Amino acid sequence: MTAFILVPGMFTGAHVWEDTAARLASAGDEVHAVALTGLGGPRLAAADAIDLETHIADVLAVIDSVADAAGRPIVLVGHDYGIHPVLGAADRRAERVGRIVHLDSGLPQDGVPALAAVPDRSLREELAERPVADGAHGELPSPARDAWQRWGSTAGLSDAALDRLTASAAPQPLRTLTQPLRTLTQPLRTLTQPLRTLTQPLRLTGAAASLPVTGVLCDGSGVSIELVQRRVDLGDPAVQALTDPRVTFFELPTGHWPMLSLPAELAEVLLRAAVGEGHRLVPPGPAEPPAHLRPFLLDVPDVPRERTAHVDLYLSDAEGPRPAVVFVHGGPVPAEARPTPRDWPALTGYARCTAGQGAVGVTLDHRLHDVADYPRAAADVAAAVELVRADPRVDGQRIALWFFSGGGLLAADWLRQPPSWLRCLAASYPVLAPLPFLGPIGARFHPADALPKAGALPLVITRVGREGPETAATVEEFLTASRNCGAAVEVIDVPNGHHAFETIDLTQESRDAVHRAMCSVLAHLAV
Repeated sequence: MTAFILVPGMFTGAHVWEDTAARLASAGDEVHAVALTGLGGPRLAAADAIDLETHIADVLAVIDSVADAAGRPIVLVGHDYGIHPVLGAADRRAERVGRIVHLDSGLPQDGVPALAAVPDRSLREELAERPVADGAHGELPSPARDAWQRWGSTAGLSDAALDRLTASAAPQPLRTLTQPLRTLTQPLRTLTQPLRTLTQPLRLTGAAASLPVTGVLCDGSGVSIELVQRRVDLGDPAVQALTDPRVTFFELPTGHWPMLSLPAELAEVLLRAAVGEGHRLVPPGPAEPPAHLRPFLLDVPDVPRERTAHVDLYLSDAEGPRPAVVFVHGGPVPAEARPTPRDWPALTGYARCTAGQGAVGVTLDHRLHDVADYPRAAADVAAAVELVRADPRVDGQRIALWFFSGGGLLAADWLRQPPSWLRCLAASYPVLAPLPFLGPIGARFHPADALPKAGALPLVITRVGREGPETAATVEEFLTASRNCGAAVEVIDVPNGHHAFETIDLTQESRDAVHRAMCSVLAHLAV
């Protein structure tokens, strides 16, 4: 028998676990839903006195109340903010804990408070900069019924569940969000945010670092096992530890509150996690290259390449200035990723194919390493385009831009004010609106909003049938906007294609789609 200790997230109390807890108990397990102080638990002090340490003590009290019977491991489940007190308690009772479950929560980093995990970027900044008088932190009011989306995806919640969530919510003591977790082995860091300077860091011993871990991802939040694996493949150092065989993953087809939207399915996942089941990530290795480094699906000519700064030109043997297609990679891509995107087989394949058709293919590296980097990446792309247009072998009046994946948001600038020399804008499996789980990226990078100003600019969109739901929704939003404003959009569908299908789905359907998209873009350049 397993003892499950369920720790709720922001604004919520033990009551949110009722349905899931009942199903775990019916399976014969011991279940404890923690009532955190001030969030459904006792309110013995003012909000100013409640911090992360208070909530760690709440979890410790429950751990200590569980009879220490041999063979009955404790599984600590932390939802959302709840993972922070879970990790603090596991550090002090590591010998009692059999597994930690991150339920649609982040991976708290040393010295980073729970505030960093708030999905709405503007809300994070607002809270971080909020002035604090006389050392009083106060509390954060619970969300109104129509404001929960700022704190996580409400996908899958019925009206009744949303009403229940709203009615039972409690204000969140602010100090619980601003007291950072910190290990004894890490050097002290400068605390720069006003709210953080008023709290002492929580020091951990690192004892829980060797405990088995399970991540339960909710697809409504925009993070999937496939996406995490992709980050591993790209060499992101922040996720390499997740390839440890003690780390497993599950996915649930719902939003941020699965205990309310899918309680039975969540209970089943927790039972399986308790016995070590789940998907394991594949570490990078020489045996099989990651998906983005596999060969391009078409045979392409070996044409000359010239490299200038962060831009590569693939040149045809055609005479005189010729049109160019600039391929803009997606992201965010870790700064440490090697090879860099301009050398990825899919992008070099497109560029060589372009050169083989008599135009100039262009790849580049831009600095989209984090969601905050979109302005910098946009400047990099603009600079690369000007470099290409200034080359005497390029017809600067006939340029196409082709965006991929998360680079799709960079298309907004060009849609909003398309220059006369931009003859076509293409996008493959693009993100065409800011994804909710990333938080607001800024109104500037919202292609659907910019679309009414695109005029008659030809657009070629390659849409894959096996796209993630959050990304697919952004494409549909864009296409709806295009119909409303009469934009000139050609959609090329790959019904069985995955995101980045050019090195994954080596099928005739995929080859035909690439060929059609390439022919369409080049035809617009020929006019």
